[in-house]
Amino acid sequence: MTASWAQSLPRPLAPPRTAILTSADLSFRQRVRDALTGLRWQVREADGGAETLACLDAAPAEAVILDSWLPDLEIGEFIAEFEKLHPGIDLVALGDLAASSRSMRSPRRNEVLFALRHGQEGDEVLGGDEAMNSGSVSCESPSGESANCAPVMPMREIEAQPSAPVRMLAPPVIIATRRQIESENFSGADFAAAPLRSGPSSACRLPEFIGTHPVMLEVSRRIRLVAGHRTSVLVQGPTGSGKELVARALHRLSPRSVRPFVALNCAAIPEALLEAELFGHSRGAFTGAVQGRVGRIEAAHGGTLFLDEIGEMPLACQAKLLRFVESGELQRVGDNELVKVDVRLIAATHRSLARLANEGAFRSDLYFRLSVFLLHTPSLSAHIDDLPRLTAHFLERMSQQSPAKSLSEEAQSRLLGHSWPGNVRELEHVLERAWILAEDRPRIGAAEIEFGEEYVTE
Repeated sequence: MTASWAQSLPRPLAPPRTAILTSADLSFRQRVRDALTGLRWQVREADGGAETLACLDAAPAEAVILDSWLPDLEIGEFIAEFEKLHPGIDLVALGDLAASSRSMRSPRRNEVLFALRHGQEGDEVLGGDEAMNSGSVSCESPSGESANCAPVMPMREIEAQPSAPVRMLAPPVIIATRRQIESENFSGADFAAAPLRSGPSSACRLPEFIGTHPVMLEVSRRIRLVAGHRTSVLVQGPTGSGKELVARALHRLSPRSVRPFVALNCAAIPEALLEAELFGHSRGAFTGAVQGRVGRIEAAHGGTLFLDEIGEMPLACQAKLLRFVESGELQRVGDNELVKVDVRLIAATHRSLARLANEGAFRSDLYFRLSVFLLHTPSLSAHIDDLPRLTAHFLERMSQQSPAKSLSEEAQSRLLGHSWPGNVRELEHVLERAWILAEDRPRIGAAEIEFGEEYVTE
């Protein structure tokens, strides 16, 4: 009696399972998503590695499906970071990109592989089209030997045959397809053979930065890692080392890239006007305020606010900025209404904010709010090996407006012997000055290379 009564009860629905689908290929994502949805998976999509890590920070998932190319991160670096941060999540990577030693496997991996079969329609299949058409998937063991894995059974067949044994695919990495890789650093074959790296490689260099010195590659690596998060970033480095370039790269790689990037140099605005410039003001709030104005923070709603030279901000203004950072609400000067604003905050300074905070010249509570993730831009002398590449870059850019010029060996030696206190910005200005001094000559000599106050009139 009890058993028949229990059998009459409706079966509870299976708990939802979630996968994050990472690919820059929209049509591929759509095919895999449709197949997974039919198998009662919840699918969250990401078009890059940084967005995937942000999705996992927001909510966990049972599996991550990774394409063979990412637009923002080097593939091996992403996998290494993923396995360090999320060892309990199954990673299914196209091609032979995932670590073969990885032991975590979802109990429903068969369903993921079935969805991948549908996502690969029209692509070249490694291991043979016949195997794909027959429902099998080509696998590779850690030793490199190929094996024919069990067919992937659709969910409807599994439900129709509950007693039928379902063989799960073995842990070796799936070899599904290899798309043509559009990258200046890697070909498709390079991706297949690329080892996992613990340190930065030339593949992670961002287009904003010229050169391949390890200190600059590390800057690019950190930018890629944090770009997809809402985390506040503090950029510290000497004047002329490219702090605003870092901020713009963070914005470009973030999910906020379609929204405004608003920059404000805190040292360039008089103290009496800085608060109104940041927070906006209402009409008549102070002498000369003939009409209301939206502040820089509000103008950056949905996007990124870059506060350069944050160390020059007055303490009174720091207190109001701290309130906004903590609550996300601001109050325009002369107005009692609170306005909710969503911005990602990036601050930059050439000074040590930690030392300023210890000396009482900067609020320590604001410092800790701004420096959740710290980025250092190195001086040019720290990556002087990149000077020839930087020089070629600036000369090429100048040649777009006038006939091209090149440097003599003596001029190159003179550049390499300089200490560059003004960093990359100084290099650009020295080359621009030399370009002008060379007049119509196609070659810039050592005589045209002048630094600072070397030229003095009698």
